[in-house]
Amino acid sequence: MVTGYYAGACALFMLSLAWRVVSERRRAKVGLGDGGDEALQRAIRVHANFLEYVPLALVLLLIYEMSGAKTAYVNAFGLLLLLSRVMHAAGLGRSAGYSRGRYLGTLGTWIAIAALSVLLMLEGFPAILK
Repeated sequence: MVTGYYAGACALFMLSLAWRVVSERRRAKVGLGDGGDEALQRAIRVHANFLEYVPLALVLLLIYEMSGAKTAYVNAFGLLLLLSRVMHAAGLGRSAGYSRGRYLGTLGTWIAIAALSVLLMLEGFPAILK
């Protein structure tokens, strides 16, 4: 089960992003919301953005793997997702504006989700015609 590896790696990375939010909250002495603190706002958005994209991507990856996809392809999509999320977090974590990491991280995540979606739809299309 290759997807399990990527799910585990993503979960550990998500915890590191959550820890950053907690650390920024403690530094800014803000218990709820962001208190107008820019660093805390960015940490919250990095964490939230991860949670907005990764669960769906992992579900798609798991279905793709369970459909009999080659392990190399599952690894390629899993690695693309994981590296893209790391790049996005690094880019957005440093600047709320444009950054190469944020751009490439978003692009890689969208490519993984779009490609997996299309592959699964193509595979499932004959079944809906029955």
